[in-house]
Amino acid sequence: MKITKKRYNILAMIFVTVVINYLDRTNMSIAASALKQELNIDAIQMGYIFSAFGWTYSLLQIPGGIVADRVKSRILYPILMTLWSIATLFQGVVNSFAALIGLRASIGVFEAPSYPINNLVVTRWFPENERASAIATYTSGQFLGMAVLLPVLALIQDALGWRGLFIVSGIIGLVWAIVWYICYRDPQNHTKVSEQELRLIEAGGGMVTKEDKSKAVKKMEWADLALAFRYRKLWGLYLGQFCLGGTTIFFLTWFPTYLIDFRGLDFIKSGFYASIPYLAAFAGVLLAGFTSDFLVKKGYTPEVSRKTPIIIGMLLSTAIIGANYTDNNTLIIFFLSLAFFGTGLASIAWVFISLIAPKEHLGLIGGTFNFIGGLSGIVVPIVIGFLVQDGDFSPALYFIGAMALFGLICYTVIVGKVERIILKKRNTQ
Repeated sequence: MKITKKRYNILAMIFVTVVINYLDRTNMSIAASALKQELNIDAIQMGYIFSAFGWTYSLLQIPGGIVADRVKSRILYPILMTLWSIATLFQGVVNSFAALIGLRASIGVFEAPSYPINNLVVTRWFPENERASAIATYTSGQFLGMAVLLPVLALIQDALGWRGLFIVSGIIGLVWAIVWYICYRDPQNHTKVSEQELRLIEAGGGMVTKEDKSKAVKKMEWADLALAFRYRKLWGLYLGQFCLGGTTIFFLTWFPTYLIDFRGLDFIKSGFYASIPYLAAFAGVLLAGFTSDFLVKKGYTPEVSRKTPIIIGMLLSTAIIGANYTDNNTLIIFFLSLAFFGTGLASIAWVFISLIAPKEHLGLIGGTFNFIGGLSGIVVPIVIGFLVQDGDFSPALYFIGAMALFGLICYTVIVGKVERIILKKRNTQ
């Protein structure tokens, strides 16, 4: 029987899901300028609207990871997509600051388990020596998707208004939820995957073992939750992800406002300018993933093959400060693109969850990782809202650059050796 490559079909599905996931996170950034004017919302209030998603998204990462470990991805993901798409759609019909806060927070609730699910699916379907490439590919969906979609979303809003933008976004998500339910299966349940592909995945560390129906699901204990916070190397990953989120959150929230209100670009042109840094980030994340896996196959240690792209990426992310020293639009976009390229390079950090977390708690550790990383989605938009309330974005860019520098320290000093944590009856670090 010919060996199949169904794992790449699954990866394509995750990629599309990530695009839709980030479409529903970032459409608010496109709508922000028009929405502020129509609903009479100031910069500080807009910061709270941007951050409302992060409140629930980050706080529910650990519960989301636990749920992802226990509920089949084929069932859980379309339910979540349906709920967050409905909340997205309803943003197009409300008229108050409080309602927008509530709906943005509800989107955070339903998207919270999404990245733990993505990581679990890739861990099930891909051998370890292909995993960074797989993670890079689906992570790139947030960047390529937005590079393509930002101009399209700007045109949709120009034609249908900011309300129409939310309604169209919600409908897209509802359709994809149906597609996921129809098409997704875990490897052991997929009727089209060959035995050779299953053996290749399992031999490489993928999780395709048949489920033992005789074994009850392990009850969640407080000790399980505590272990997620016990290890120094995990804290290095958590804090590094928080800092990496600083640059990402700026681009997902305040970036279009920066171009329109501070740099004076017109709305349609800002959509096309805004797509350039996303293309740079897309190139960065793919370069990091495939280069990292290439180095693994050449025999380099995880410290070299996995850490190098992240360290270089965090260093490049500090280039965002350069935009403060020029009024030339081309140079501004260059510095911002270089910074976001660096963010793309560093975005394969999820691979460390597959390599370091105890195998029986991948969802929990992944949820904790995304929880602390997601706190940047709460902190950064609000801080920027206060920093730019007088119309000057320069302090905000210094703030983002400083976060990137601290993230570099986390990955170089705190994480330490890249090796899996093996649980014992008594763990000490």
